[in-house]
Amino acid sequence: MGEILYAVLPLPIPASVYGLILLLLALRLGIVKLEQVKEVGLFLTGIFPLLFVPAAAGVMELWAEMGNMLLPIIIAIVPVTVLVLASAGRTTQALTSRRKNKEAAHD
Repeated sequence: MGEILYAVLPLPIPASVYGLILLLLALRLGIVKLEQVKEVGLFLTGIFPLLFVPAAAGVMELWAEMGNMLLPIIIAIVPVTVLVLASAGRTTQALTSRRKNKEAAHD
C-alpha cells in the first residue's frame, strides 16, 4: 500500500515511510495487533547495526573527497543531531506523560 500511495500522491515521501505510517495507523486502530508484528520488530532491531555497514563503507571510501567539505558537513550534522535528540526526547516525554495521565484516570 505504501508503494501505491507513493505512486498516487505527488509528495516527496518514500514508499517505506508511507508503509510505516500505515502500519502505525493499523496498530493504533487495532487492525493489526502488536503481537502480530512484535517478533519481526525485535528481529529487525536486533540486526539494525548491520543495515548501516554499507553506508559506513561508502563514507570510508569517499573519506578523501569529504576532507575538503569537512567543516560544512560538521556544521550541518551537529545542529541536526541536536534537533533530532531534542525532538525525540520531547516526544518521548509527551507520550510518557500522556500514558501516565491515562493510567491515573483509569485508576
